[in-house]
Amino acid sequence: MRILILEDDPWIATDLQSILESEGHEVVDSLGSIDEAYRHLDDEFDCALLDIDVIGGKSFGVAEALIERRIPFVFVSASSPSDLPEPLCQAAFVAKPFEERALLRSVEHLTVNPLPC
Repeated sequence: MRILILEDDPWIATDLQSILESEGHEVVDSLGSIDEAYRHLDDEFDCALLDIDVIGGKSFGVAEALIERRIPFVFVSASSPSDLPEPLCQAAFVAKPFEERALLRSVEHLTVNPLPC
């Protein structure tokens, strides 16, 4: 899969990229801010990994834009799933610190159930 990462911590972004690429996925871009994410929404990718708290605010608007575009995503965050607003409460969620297998299972699950809500 071609995956977009929204993560403002460069160490975590590099770790995510390494894990995904080791499983044969292609990371099309790793972005650190809300503004960057909005500029890349029309790029070609199959799914996204979204941290919730990034530079510029929370990624909930980006998530809603992905839903409108029918692009699946997984929240990868230290926030709690209970922090998600109602329209996103059923979104896939991997808690930080994450386990590699849990992350990969979530990405693989997107191919079966592409929309989070």
